[in-house]
Amino acid sequence: MAEFEFVKSTYSTGNGECVEVATNVTDAVAVRDSKDPEGLILRFHPLAWAAFRDGLVRGEFGA
Repeated sequence: MAEFEFVKSTYSTGNGECVEVATNVTDAVAVRDSKDPEGLILRFHPLAWAAFRDGLVRGEFGA
């Protein structure tokens, strides 16, 4: 399995309810649950991730 350099958002409050993201993956953005770093890693196409991130900024997913 490839090694990823996961990072948490600077907005993380430290309550353990975070996701970590690695963008150093070829042709993908990798995401994992910070509570389970050895668990499942989800991979998204960079354009799909950008659309999701932009939707968050616009408030499309509620609070």
